[in-house]
Amino acid sequence: MDERELKTLLAADEHHWWYRGRRLIIRAELDRVPLRAGARVLDAGCGSGRTLQDLCVFGQVSGIELSPLAAGRARDRGLGEVRVGRVEELPWEDGSFDLITCLDVLEHTPDDQVALRELRRVSAPGGWLLLTVPAYPVLWSTHDVVNHHYRRYTRRTLRDAATGSGWHMARLTSFNSLLLPAAAAVRISQRYRSRDAEDHVSELRVGPRWLNGALEQPLRIEAALLSRGRTLHAGLSLLAVLHNVAVPPGYADG
Repeated sequence: MDERELKTLLAADEHHWWYRGRRLIIRAELDRVPLRAGARVLDAGCGSGRTLQDLCVFGQVSGIELSPLAAGRARDRGLGEVRVGRVEELPWEDGSFDLITCLDVLEHTPDDQVALRELRRVSAPGGWLLLTVPAYPVLWSTHDVVNHHYRRYTRRTLRDAATGSGWHMARLTSFNSLLLPAAAAVRISQRYRSRDAEDHVSELRVGPRWLNGALEQPLRIEAALLSRGRTLHAGLSLLAVLHNVAVPPGYADG
């Protein structure tokens, strides 16, 4: 990730509407996953560690982060072990975790199947992986360039990457659906305003409080729908729940 963008992210992930809304989405989905008490939990690509705070309710948390700066912020929270490293080369033994989250990380990896196989290696038998990725290759923009993305996903490409790595796709849904038309218009317009990443204005800057709150509301609505098992069929992002077992009991495909 561009260093300026990383610093903006670290300053914004507590209050920015996107991160606040995504946390609601993630919690709505995790509350539906059948986890044992005191689960071992990994946040792969943990950033500043803000998600570790939410994951503590499910058990003992660990994190890994490529950026030493971000990993230092995560360690400062004192929530669990945080290591510096790549998702493709995880420093844990086979079968270490009952639950793994990998939130908007997979698109940063040169080979997503290598990353997914490594995540499966450290997943316990019957373990779960919840991941989110950006959707629609047609919306590729300066935002993706600045954030060092390798790809945006369709449902098919995400499903193929997951199943090709040995995971069972238990659930697949879009989110950030209600804001998709406006977001798509912004992304497409970027192609015409500037082709220079140096001129890019980060989408992660926290705006006025009233606007930040208003933009969070659609994600709150979506989280409520997802918590009831609903599937959203269009959105700026995709969310998948993967299971490390051939046929997962008690959790229907979505």
